[in-house]
Amino acid sequence: MRLLHTMLRVGDLERSLRFYTEVLGMKLLRRKDYPSGAFTLAFVGYGDEKDTTVLELTHNWDTSAYAIGTGFGHLAIGVDDIHGTCAAIAAKGGRVVREPGPMQHGTTVIAFVEDPDGYKVELIQTSSRPDAH
Repeated sequence: MRLLHTMLRVGDLERSLRFYTEVLGMKLLRRKDYPSGAFTLAFVGYGDEKDTTVLELTHNWDTSAYAIGTGFGHLAIGVDDIHGTCAAIAAKGGRVVREPGPMQHGTTVIAFVEDPDGYKVELIQTSSRPDAH
């Protein structure tokens, strides 16, 4: 068994696709409209679905915004250079809501960005090299 995907409902699919592909560097893997259900599914990720867990973006055509709720926490992405990644995200118009630094009560270096719908994405420094910044 393995985790296949995580699904987020988004209010503006094109805006979300731009964020996940242009700002976070994912690839659009597949996209399909379902006219009888009035929704579109788009799958994005860093690798092929047969090998990696991906993100499903669901756009219900009649809904432009969602309340995120209190149960959802965040998505997490491992990065080699958290400072460079945050700078690149900000340069592309992404919103860094927590600058890189050690997590509370620990030493792992993390940062948070926010997608256009308000979902939080945690960036986690994965390289073992010391934080040079």
